[in-house]
Formats: sequence, C-alpha cells, structure tokens
Amino acid sequence: MELTSGIFKVAENIYENNKGSILRTIIYTIGHFAIAISVLMLVSDVSFKVAMTDAIVEPIANSVWYFVLDKWWASRSKN
Repeated sequence: MELTSGIFKVAENIYENNKGSILRTIIYTIGHFAIAISVLMLVSDVSFKVAMTDAIVEPIANSVWYFVLDKWWASRSKN
C-alpha cells in the first residue's frame, strides 16, 4: 500500500511541476495523429488500419522529443 501511494505521489508531483508542458504535448500528439493518418491515406494510398498504426507509433516518439524540447525551451526563456 505504501509503495502504491508513493508512486501516485510522485506522479502527482511530476504532473503539478509540468502541467503546461504535459497539456501542450497531449494536444500536439492528438493533432499529429489526425494529420499523419490523413496524409498517409492520401499520399501513400494505404488503408486506414496501416495509416493509424504508423500515425500512432511515430508521434509517440515525437511527443517525447517535444516534451524534452519544451522543458529545455522553457528553462532557457526564464533567464
């Protein structure tokens, strides 16, 4: 029980300290899913299933990159 409450406390602290970056990252990722699916279906003429798979896997990596970039950018703009 103590381990579980500790994990939730850590997650809550991470969320509270990064609320703005996390929200922007989520919005970016959702938009990227929609755009990637549309482009893949139109340009590559692939099925929705294939487009959706690619459009989900690739943006997850991009969203991690964006989060790191946003945290770095925010830390530099405070100075």
